[in-house]
Amino acid sequence: MAIKIYNTLTRQKEIFKPIEEGKVKMYVCGPTVYNYIHIGNARPAIVFDMVRRYFEYRGYDVNYVSNFTDVDDKLIKAAKELGEDVPTIAERFIKAYFEDVGALGVRSADAHPRVTETMTEIIEFINGLIEKGFAYEVNGDVYFSTRKFENYGKLSQQSIDALQSGARIEVEQQKVDPLDFALWKVAKPGEISWDSPWGKGRPGWHIECSAMVKKYLGETIDIHAGGQDLSFPHHENEIAQSEAMTGKAMANYWMHNGYINIDNEKMSKSLGNFILVHDILKKYDPEIIRFFMLMAHYRSPINFNDELLNSAGTGLERLKNAVQNLEYRLEETADLGKNESEWVAKIDAEKEKFIREMDDDFNSANAIAVLFDLAKLANVYLREDHTQKVVLQKFLETFNELADVIGLQLSSPKELLDEEIEKLIEQRNEARKNKDFALADKIRDDLKDMNIILEDTPQGVRWKRE
Repeated sequence: MAIKIYNTLTRQKEIFKPIEEGKVKMYVCGPTVYNYIHIGNARPAIVFDMVRRYFEYRGYDVNYVSNFTDVDDKLIKAAKELGEDVPTIAERFIKAYFEDVGALGVRSADAHPRVTETMTEIIEFINGLIEKGFAYEVNGDVYFSTRKFENYGKLSQQSIDALQSGARIEVEQQKVDPLDFALWKVAKPGEISWDSPWGKGRPGWHIECSAMVKKYLGETIDIHAGGQDLSFPHHENEIAQSEAMTGKAMANYWMHNGYINIDNEKMSKSLGNFILVHDILKKYDPEIIRFFMLMAHYRSPINFNDELLNSAGTGLERLKNAVQNLEYRLEETADLGKNESEWVAKIDAEKEKFIREMDDDFNSANAIAVLFDLAKLANVYLREDHTQKVVLQKFLETFNELADVIGLQLSSPKELLDEEIEKLIEQRNEARKNKDFALADKIRDDLKDMNIILEDTPQGVRWKRE
């Protein structure tokens, strides 16, 4: 079986063929750290963390790089408004980013380069483009000459004449062409700046990723990924810069996740529906948010509202209940030596379905549907009179293995009860055996006063802390 990826560059699914056997070089555009990240930033972090996990599950060694834009117009504006310097603001929100995405189960990248730490490479890259005739300097600003790059527009599949100036492309009189974009910006009075051959200034937005990709992963990488909104102009401009510089393809596969809407409207500050991850985590379990994001195919748009999040929470609870039922039954089951090859084969068949769905452009939506099918199968098995350890263990191993690919923890963390609570639970169990239900109820109430909630199930007594 081979992994297929929908390549934005070709608008079709392609069999993944790595540059180097068994290895994946992957770059994902990270946030501009002038504020807490919003849920639109969270989606690519979750989605491409899942992609990375699946490649590793399939045996690949993944070199995963994701950047921080720690100096740009937004950061400079925030610094003025808050009366702080740019590095202080960037550091605060980089820390907040790790806290937020960490709660969402996103693992750190192998490298998290910052613009301010890549300045030498950025300046060298710009200088190389000038020397090759693809860039020009005007009054301390440096621009990329878009029309000199023959294939400009190939990612967005538009002719250069049809393209209009996009986000962050400022139409300025000193440009040779309105579509030319800034590689270096001359510093305004009081702004953070660096020395360069063109005077004091700072990089334009697009050049940072080209320099970072080249520094950390090489001239051509396997996968470049990010949100759909980055396809044009950001990724289009990255391709132009990098391929003009090296004469080689920047990335063999381009991946873009879909947009997030809030109650069927595009998320924006002007509409007042701009949701920060920092805030939503106060309301919802982060695992529910991750599960919700992956219940849709990564290229599909997502509608985000409380009803849908609550529904995702209910679905996740169903999977966890199935796993917990298996765990409880396992504790009280002894193998009877019965041949269970038929059940083992059924479990393996579900696992193969999961892999087929994930191989098909990382279809987490269908893969999660397989987890629900596995839960149904487990519930059928648990209704049998004589369950076997080997089958229960196989179910649990498969659940945990596949859930880890999605980045979920379905098994309950084990908590130790103190001796007093253990003794009370034992007493209650004994009282129920003796049909002393009054005493059993009293012990339940006493435990509730200690914030221990008991649940009587066919698989035994469950407990949880309030």
